[in-house]
Amino acid sequence: MRIASGRVVAGHVEVEGDALPEGTVVTLLTREADETFELGETAEAELLESIAEADRGELIPAEEILRKLRLPA
Repeated sequence: MRIASGRVVAGHVEVEGDALPEGTVVTLLTREADETFELGETAEAELLESIAEADRGELIPAEEILRKLRLPA
């Protein structure tokens, strides 16, 4: 998984940094112009650690998560 930022230009999303491979499936989360995003110190530290884990390849496959969500607890 990778987190990327970009801008919409002429109706298309242009990703900042390295280009994504052709055919990459993406999910977009957009914010309103006046909307802000703030985290407390603890939440920010947890987010940064989660990103670092993903960068190291310490991931749970989406299929496994979806399988767990479908099963009753």
